[in-house]
Amino acid sequence: MKPANSGMKILLVDDEEDMRRILKADLEAEGYRVVDAGNGQAALDLFHKAKPDFVILDVMIPQIDGLEVLRRIRLESRVPVVLLTAKAKEVDRILGIRLGADDYVLKPFSVGELIARVQAIWRRARAPADGEALSFAAGALSVDFSRCEVRVAGRRAALTPKELSLLKLLIEAEGKVLSRELLLERIWGYDGQADIDTRTVDQHVARLRRKLKTEGRRIATVSKSGYRFLGSKVI
Repeated sequence: MKPANSGMKILLVDDEEDMRRILKADLEAEGYRVVDAGNGQAALDLFHKAKPDFVILDVMIPQIDGLEVLRRIRLESRVPVVLLTAKAKEVDRILGIRLGADDYVLKPFSVGELIARVQAIWRRARAPADGEALSFAAGALSVDFSRCEVRVAGRRAALTPKELSLLKLLIEAEGKVLSRELLLERIWGYDGQADIDTRTVDQHVARLRRKLKTEGRRIATVSKSGYRFLGSKVI
């Protein structure tokens, strides 16, 4: 029987050869195709050559560190990225989320936990739930969520996965005020115990508005409450 995950290609980046070997074997046992690299420069080279569907990226790697690799990936791609990081590196985790990581896994971790995170992120990225918007159009703004494509006056806007998720959630709740806490929970998966604060939401909204240019005015700030989207009916 063909594995359920066959066809999905993962780029695995870690400077520990034994770690890569173990993770690669377990991921391949789940049906994934895996290419691997041991440093940041090799990771970027392989990213462009292999065109992976998913990236598992250690923060502490030689030549080019994982956060810089993530930043460069986000300049051109919305491919899901999970960071592997040491628990003591709290600043890396926060910065990684702000740079566009979809999730992080703390070292040491179980392979089962990592695979579960990968599967959950992949399901969210590939299969919209019932009732979710598939497309939207208003004014100069048009969005095709199934293709992860956003255009303003016909020109494509390069959004990160978090920015696209944020826009989608706001559009689906059109007219309703969404609090920063709710956005943080729904988009980043964090609750009140998290080591990341609501300023992250504000920063992402500010970047999203800039990328949407004149259409950024549709994201309205509601004083001391949060944000709401001013648009037309989702189609």
